[in-house]
Order: sequence, then structure tokens, then C-alpha cells
Amino acid sequence: MAKKNKGTIAIMTGGGDVPGLNPAIRAITIRARREGFKVIGLRRGWAGIVELIQDEKADNSNNYTELTQIIVNRAGRTGGTFLHSSRTRPSHLPKANVPDHLKDKYQDDFNDMTNVVLDNLNYLGIDYIIPIGGDDTLSYAVRLYKEGFKVVAIPKTMDNDVPGTDYCIGFSTCITRTINMTNTLRTSAGSHERFLILEVFGRYAGFTAMLPTMAGAANRCVIPEYKFDIEKLTEYLVRDRYENPSKYSVVLVSEGAMFKGGEMVFKDAEKDQFGHSKLGGIGELVSKNLKELSPKFNNGKKINVINQKLGYLVRGGDPDAVDSIVPMAYGNLALDLILKGIHGRLVVLKNGRYDNVPIDVVTGKSKLVNIKKFYNTERLRPYYNSFEMNPMFIMTSE
Repeated sequence: MAKKNKGTIAIMTGGGDVPGLNPAIRAITIRARREGFKVIGLRRGWAGIVELIQDEKADNSNNYTELTQIIVNRAGRTGGTFLHSSRTRPSHLPKANVPDHLKDKYQDDFNDMTNVVLDNLNYLGIDYIIPIGGDDTLSYAVRLYKEGFKVVAIPKTMDNDVPGTDYCIGFSTCITRTINMTNTLRTSAGSHERFLILEVFGRYAGFTAMLPTMAGAANRCVIPEYKFDIEKLTEYLVRDRYENPSKYSVVLVSEGAMFKGGEMVFKDAEKDQFGHSKLGGIGELVSKNLKELSPKFNNGKKINVINQKLGYLVRGGDPDAVDSIVPMAYGNLALDLILKGIHGRLVVLKNGRYDNVPIDVVTGKSKLVNIKKFYNTERLRPYYNSFEMNPMFIMTSE
């Protein structure tokens, strides 16, 4: 039976893709349409709404689309985001990225397009927007909320570092893949009696290195929250290798990890619109140093390395069970709030239970590994203390 139209909800996905985005889009769309809402999918993150042309004759198919059950069912079991994504930051849009039809009005090196975003949302008749993203994407959602727009946000990032929640969409699949790929590569490391160095995600937070190591995938891990001594790491890995009957050892290296006295390693000087330079190369540097230092702790004999950056291998493909279930729940939680007329919230998992918190928690603090509680700085690996009453993935920032 047709229901009275309760309004229009927009969904968008921003930042890096992760498995679980399409299940979230599916859950929101099906529930919203059943409740009597029209659902619009904004394409390419915040870029789609910035670039929209307010003209009935304009082709805006690259900027938004109406979502139906048939459309979302087809994509809901797959990875990535069929709405596509970008790292567009409307409050700091470079002059080169200003749409052609707005170039005469916005000519600064960086332009605040928030008025354009709000105007375009109103043009489409959007009543609520549900952004799905990490702290960068959601920081702009906070801005829209402060401007008076109705926002209910969903946390997504394989780094699992959005504040206020124990869990972000994409994290479980990332951890699962990291463990599986480490186990795949250890056969080569063992065959050649080498060090295995795997660079994993984690710009500021080391959760993606800590959890697989805690699960037994690696002997050691180095994370952004603690600058490590490369000689100490080499000594430990030589010892780990010696104690292993197959004569190899494994270390997981967060992309944001830093040598003692050093800084983050960047691939180049180019920055995205959120001010982040592209990380890359710390795994190679660790590998080079381990090989050079290994004779000092291995009776003068050099130990060769296998160096692998996991990168998009843990980002692509289908979601695991957790990243199929949690996005479904998050999407329905968002609708629960909207049906109650509540907005300005972030849906979350806290201590194993679904909940919601004020959206501005995203910009109010950082979510990092608690070094004192979870990371043994002397042994460069997680602590294995009592896990009683800890959440499922053990570590949160609170």
C-alpha cells in the first residue's frame, strides 16, 4: 500500500571505499521507502552535491540518482560503494575544482562552498542527509549540522578511528583480510627463512596492526602512537626468527608509524583537500633497515626480507559477516532516529550495544590506541592482559 510521503532522505559515501558501504545504503533505502520516504543517492561523496546544476534541462545523472529496492538489492551484497566516492571538502574547495558554472563567483585559491551545498540540497527537496564516512567526511557533516541542516551520520573507516564509536564499517573485513594474507605470505617467508614485513593501513591510529598481531598473525607491530627503535625491532625479529622452527618472523607496520627521531613517510608532497599527504614507503624503509641491521644480531649474517604493502587488497572485495550485519543495523538505527525527528547524531556501537551520540564528537577528540593500556612499548607488541568486559574488538580510545 502506498504511504504518505514523509519527506526525502539523501545518502552519500565519502573518503576511501570499504566493504560494507553498499549493505548500509541498501538497509537505509529499503527501510526508508517502506516508511514512506523518497531516497536520493548523492554520487561521488560531497562532490556530487557541490557540482549539481539547478536546471531541469541539465544532466545531473553524475551527481545524484533516486534509489529503489531493485537498485540497492543488486549492490547490497557487494563491496565498495556503487554511489562512488571522493575526498571533496566543500568548505575548502580548490579553485581548480570549482564547477564551471560557479567559477565567476568563487575565485579564491580555496573556496567555502557550503552555501552552494545547502542551496542544492534544498533544490532537491532533501529533508535529511545520511553521510557515511570517516572523520574527514563526517567533519563536514558536522559543519552542515551547525548550519541548521538535519544530519544523521554513520561511521566508516578501516582504520576504526572515528571518535565516539567502538566500531566503524570496514574494520572487520580489513582485519580478516590482513590475517588471511599474512598467513598466505608466511609460507614464502618460511621457505626462504626471511623477515616478513607487511605495511597496513593506519595513518594516526594503529588498530589495524594491533588486532591482527594480537590474533597471532605477527610477532611484532609498530604503530603511529609510538615512535619505535629500529635496532630494538631488529633484535626482537631476529630472536623471533631463531625461535621459530621454520626460521622466519613477521612484523606489521602501520602506514603512519615513525622511527624514533623521525616523522611520517610520505609518497609525495601533494595533499588532498583535507590536508593529508599520501602516505607510503615506511614498509620499504623498515625492510631496508632490518636487512642492514640484521648481521648485528645474527652472528654477522644478513637476513633477507619479504616486503609487502597490503593496501587496496584489504579495502576491495565483498564484506565479511560483521561488515554485512553492522551496516544493516547502522542503517536502521539512522532511520529510527529520523522517524523520531532526531538529528545531529552519529550512530555507534558501544560496549557491544548499538547506540547514538552527538555528531560533534567527531571533531571534538581523537580516537587512538591507548598505549599504556594496550601496547607494550618495550616489546613492540600488544599487551595480553585481562579482556573481561572489554568490547569485541578489545581496544577503544575510551
